[in-house]
Amino acid sequence: MNWVITHQQDLSTSELYACLALRTAVFVVEQNCPYQEVDGNDLTGDSYHLMAWENGKLLAYLRILDPALNQGRVIIGRVVTDASARDRKLGHAMMERALAFIAERFPCLPVKLGAQAHLQGFYGRYGFVAEGEEYLEDGIPHIDMVNK
Repeated sequence: MNWVITHQQDLSTSELYACLALRTAVFVVEQNCPYQEVDGNDLTGDSYHLMAWENGKLLAYLRILDPALNQGRVIIGRVVTDASARDRKLGHAMMERALAFIAERFPCLPVKLGAQAHLQGFYGRYGFVAEGEEYLEDGIPHIDMVNK
């Protein structure tokens, strides 16, 4: 497994394509959410993409958005694992790597994410607590969570 964290300016076309393809396969097709997945935030500011590659295939991904563009909060989003790798606990490895990177790159800043509501326990293991009420995003219950 090759873990890579890449600044948005350094993403290759093939890396960006793989990220968008995985996100679309899971968030649009698998979860049956026919909504616009490409939101204009992938190539903005001081943002990063965490990717797990194996044999040329992207198996897990998340993005870390620039706190300067998000009211001083680091935003973790688009956390996704390929269906073929879900039994490998890549989500845990990915969160550990993301939080270690954020602590180094953006020390002392709060980290926020919009979790699918059924994943509160998963994110809770990493110090995230619910903030506010549940809401629907693309027809799926979500809750904002913050790790201070």
